[in-house]
Amino acid sequence: MHDRIRRLSRLLGIDRAVFYTVALRAWQFTAGPVTALLIAGFFHPDIQGYYYLFASLLAAQSFLELGFHVVILNAASHEWAKLDLDPQSQITGDADAHSRLISLGRLVFLWYAIVALLFVIGVGLGGYSFLVAKSVEGVDWTTPWIALVCLTALSLWSLPFHALLEGCNQVATINRFRLWQAITGNLVVWLCVPLGAGLWTTVAVAIVKVVWEAYLLLIAYRPFFKPFLRPPTGPHIEWRNDLWPLQWRLAVQGAFSYFAFWLFTPMMSVHGLAVAGQMGMTWTVLTAIQAAGLAWVQTRAPRFGMLIAEGRYEELDQLFRRLTILSLAIVTTVAAAFWGVVYGLHALPHPLAERVLAPDALAVFTLAIILYHVPHCQAFYIRAHKREMLLFAGVASSIMIGLSVWWLGGRFGPIGAGAGYLAVIGLFVLPYQTLIWRRCRAERS
Repeated sequence: MHDRIRRLSRLLGIDRAVFYTVALRAWQFTAGPVTALLIAGFFHPDIQGYYYLFASLLAAQSFLELGFHVVILNAASHEWAKLDLDPQSQITGDADAHSRLISLGRLVFLWYAIVALLFVIGVGLGGYSFLVAKSVEGVDWTTPWIALVCLTALSLWSLPFHALLEGCNQVATINRFRLWQAITGNLVVWLCVPLGAGLWTTVAVAIVKVVWEAYLLLIAYRPFFKPFLRPPTGPHIEWRNDLWPLQWRLAVQGAFSYFAFWLFTPMMSVHGLAVAGQMGMTWTVLTAIQAAGLAWVQTRAPRFGMLIAEGRYEELDQLFRRLTILSLAIVTTVAAAFWGVVYGLHALPHPLAERVLAPDALAVFTLAIILYHVPHCQAFYIRAHKREMLLFAGVASSIMIGLSVWWLGGRFGPIGAGAGYLAVIGLFVLPYQTLIWRRCRAERS
């Protein structure tokens, strides 16, 4: 029996890293309906609107973080091809690669400390101004918002530590950590919502997240990070030559990515906080499905970088094709099942149906995330080469999606926003990025 499970896991491309990532997404997908039922049962529709608006506004950190974690992961993976981790979680291997890795870590730790401070000032004040305009009498959102912004800034500062560990092929451990983080976070939500915590629920979850991150950095991987306290004595990563060519392109894309992924809920607030809540809940589930499918490819990003560093391109291409096809099939199946559940809720009709988008609007968004899956996979492949060939595609698509959500979503609601999103992906993102992916393979050869 054990051998059969092992063979099936190999056939499906499931290793420890994928297992924990899929388990995480499966937990989120299973826990999501429970959370949705509690929110629907205990939150006023306006509170639900604030709940999801908080999440969308906090995502504006992309304007400051600027995709630098992707640079860290790929740069670290190329150094890790000559390094390893001993049973005591200490780095061993080539001294020069070790020195460059240390220099990379010290640089990004300082960078993100500055970013976290700017986040508190920029997103905190900007979000406050936006929420003031949406204020509803009787809803106390000010203090929870301030506390949430400060806690999120701490989590933002920990992001490069995670990226560095993932680049050093610690993906399985990081994903196991995130699974436990998600489970405890959901348990806190399920406790706080019935007790009447309201928007303070978001603060409680943020506290849980910060505690887990402190454990990861100060206890679980303390031996790993200890050498980063001292300056390296050997070769350094040169920011201008080794990081900046990729970073500035990702930075520009990161500044625009908010419009492609997080504008939907704030924009739907023009039709009322209840509609914003429907959009927020639906988008949360769809992005969880998308992230679960990407687990097969995302968790192999360090492996991609190591294969490239070793010149094993044929093995890289075979692995990428197999994982992309498999993950696309999974996303399609699960997304279609979610649409079926929502259709059934509306057909009954069930009270929960009023908290998610209608089946017609959901169908448009579902098709869009399925089509978007292939370009997402291609991006991991391209960036594993420590190159950024997606600058124009990323910026242009984000602008087009943002404009379509603003114009069509403002006039026709969620179905208009979904139609604009689908059109940009199907007519521009998928065909254009496929051409870029092909060019990357041709130039590498």
